[in-house]
Amino acid sequence: QLQLVESGGGLVQPGGSLTLSCEVSAFSLEGWTVGWFRQAPGKEREGVSCITRSDGSTNYADSVKGRFTISRDNARKTVYLHMNRLQVEDTAVYYCAAHPVVVVAGSCLALEYTYWGQGAQVTVSS
Repeated sequence: QLQLVESGGGLVQPGGSLTLSCEVSAFSLEGWTVGWFRQAPGKEREGVSCITRSDGSTNYADSVKGRFTISRDNARKTVYLHMNRLQVEDTAVYYCAAHPVVVVAGSCLALEYTYWGQGAQVTVSS
């Protein structure tokens, strides 16, 4: 059973930055495509970003392009979501998820992910 643990959430002012971490309890992170999702109160869960297992290519939702960056550190078995210029609308619980399939970056936000973390709260407020 794969486990994912998110950390790094918190309260930040509009325009500020946060970095979320997702530590994966796998023998090797290289065997997993990992995505970040978020869910705001009263809204459906939406895909934010993902990074593929094959070549580390990435994909982003239009709402975060140019502000968020996903990266992975295979040695630390951790995937990061660097969030800059945060907006009130980014307030949500953020989840990371993993899937062992090989896909192209354009498809990784639409995957039915197999394993999910417990979530990390991000609140953007003045």
